[in-house]
Amino acid sequence: MHEYSVVQALLEQIETIASENDATEVTKIIVKIGVMSGVEAQLLEIAFNTFKEKTICDGAEFVMNIQPLTIVCRACHIKSELSARHYCCPECESIDVEITDGEDMFLMSLEMV
Repeated sequence: MHEYSVVQALLEQIETIASENDATEVTKIIVKIGVMSGVEAQLLEIAFNTFKEKTICDGAEFVMNIQPLTIVCRACHIKSELSARHYCCPECESIDVEITDGEDMFLMSLEMV
C-alpha cells in the first residue's frame, strides 16, 4: 500500500511549510486527489489518521477533494469532465484528447496557528 509513503511525504512537506511560517499547529489540510492519480482516497485517509499522531498535524481536519478526469478534445476543442475512465470525447467521440486534470495529487491548502 503506497498510501503510507504518500502520507509520509505529505507530512514532511507540511512540517516544512509550518516551520517556514513559524506555525506550531496545523488545524486543517486540504488535498486534491485526481481519480487517475493512483491514490485510493479511503486508504490515504486511514494512513493519514495513523501517521499524524504526535506530529504538528495531530488533531488536524483532513479534507480530500476528488478531482474527476478532465480532458480537452483536440478535434472539437471541447473541455469535458469524464465520469468513466475512457479517453474519448463525449461530444464528438474522438480519441485525440489531452488530459488536463485528474492525474495528480496536490496539497492545496493548510490552516496553521
